[in-house]
Amino acid sequence: MDADAIVVGAGLAGLVAVGELVAAGKRVAVVEQESAANLGGQAWWSFGGLFVVDTPEQRRLGIKDSFELAWQDWQGSAGWDRLDDEDTWGRRWARAYVEFAAGEKRDWLRGKGIRFTPMVGWAERGDGRATGHGNSVPRFHIAWGTGTGVVKPFVEGALEAARDGRVTFFHRHRVDELVTTDGAVTGVRGTVLAPDDAPRGAPSNDDAVGEFELSAPAVLVSSGGIGANHDLVRQLWPDRLGTPPARMITGVPAYVDGRMLAITEQAGARLVNRDRMWHYTEGIRNWDPVWPQHAIRILPGPSPLWFDALGRLLPAPCLPGYDTLGTLRHLRTAPGLAEHDHSWFVVTQKMIEKEFALSGSEQNPDITNRDLKLLLRTRVGKGAPGPVEAFKQRGPDFVVADALPELVARMNALTDTPLLDLDVVQQQIEARDREIANPFTKDAQVMGIHNARRYRGDRLSRVATPHRVLDPAAGPLIGIKLHVLTRKTLGGVQTDLSSRALAADGSPVPGLYAAGEVAGFGGGGVHGYNALEGTFLGGCLFSGRAAGRAMVAAG
Repeated sequence: MDADAIVVGAGLAGLVAVGELVAAGKRVAVVEQESAANLGGQAWWSFGGLFVVDTPEQRRLGIKDSFELAWQDWQGSAGWDRLDDEDTWGRRWARAYVEFAAGEKRDWLRGKGIRFTPMVGWAERGDGRATGHGNSVPRFHIAWGTGTGVVKPFVEGALEAARDGRVTFFHRHRVDELVTTDGAVTGVRGTVLAPDDAPRGAPSNDDAVGEFELSAPAVLVSSGGIGANHDLVRQLWPDRLGTPPARMITGVPAYVDGRMLAITEQAGARLVNRDRMWHYTEGIRNWDPVWPQHAIRILPGPSPLWFDALGRLLPAPCLPGYDTLGTLRHLRTAPGLAEHDHSWFVVTQKMIEKEFALSGSEQNPDITNRDLKLLLRTRVGKGAPGPVEAFKQRGPDFVVADALPELVARMNALTDTPLLDLDVVQQQIEARDREIANPFTKDAQVMGIHNARRYRGDRLSRVATPHRVLDPAAGPLIGIKLHVLTRKTLGGVQTDLSSRALAADGSPVPGLYAAGEVAGFGGGGVHGYNALEGTFLGGCLFSGRAAGRAMVAAG
């Protein structure tokens, strides 16, 4: 055997497993089709948000959270309806994960050197029902260092082990087959790719220069999802979300192509819940792209006015920051929208300064660089954060104007044909503005703004003081063309709580494990139909840890 274990994919889940294996004295081969510059995978690019329950950070901000409330929210969001089959293990994983998030998760992360910023975000505020989708309270803990800070201790640990000879990295090695012997997975076989010095995240060459084969008694697949493979996204797109967009932009590097799902299935593993996926509707084109169709997601506060492509305000709960997939479903199924792939935010300068954040480690230099002074200046002080202002000035999806007629004209100039009627848009904005005069209202979005500002964290750094959109003092006005941004796979390889890949008959495939997004972050569907945010990095951590420990226990 070439190693005690082989890990396919050098992203977060794989590196967490490597850490567990190395700590137990195992020799590990890490096989990765990209170069060493991409160590850490997608997680490196992330905002670094983590779902954690009943923490000191929450309590300092007056948040009362509990396992019971978090589990209620998770079940209401997941909506599992295949419990006798495809959801059997996903639900078990979910229960275990929420227990982890309400228990040892924070201390375990702190033991790795990971700390949280003082503010706790309120992501996925939900569909308005206590037992429905969404977070009842803020739980989105942002790691100092963003995704780079979450990945760092696991990258450093793997590199140290490599220097000591306990880990061998096989970069630019693409796995094409899982080798089986007498029904057990015993290794990997594939293609050696030509060296490539492209920077992190940029496309690399696909030139074959050789072949390879490695053997080990245990193989972990931790290769990520399908987000960059738009053809596969469309192929698996479910009818309940309407028709897939003709044009989408991409929230992950090109190597997130889903190749290993089919390869793992060919080795005997069962793929489940493949119709479940997570794509954002607040995507904007990056003015400084790294990978093809590079997209950034706006993380909005609750105040922006959200219009569909025809200039109609979206109905509740399709409000900024509330219900990601509910909004996607509305935009793909509402009358007249199927042929249009975009929607619009209309905001004021006052909103963009307080309420806009951007996804991605590179879009948040204050947190990524652990700069508390810059954090306070950009998140609490005057003016928009530098990266947000840069998109306003240079982003191809942004238009700015002092008055609404000019703004609508510039918004119409961004589409092939003008679709927005000034009178219709103005009537809706004026109606909304009339609801601002009182601290109470019948308007669901304005109610949500007032509710958000009752939370100390939102009032201090996330939600602008309620104001009229057409108030010149709050301007200028900003229109933002939004696209569907492909991101996450919610289904995948079905696994038991030890991350062992399961066959169609429910039995473990000997020697084969799966963790991270390729396993639907655990069990083939830990999230069910909806995610609560902060659960993707957490799912990689939890499932990667479970896989590593199980591989150690198996000998």
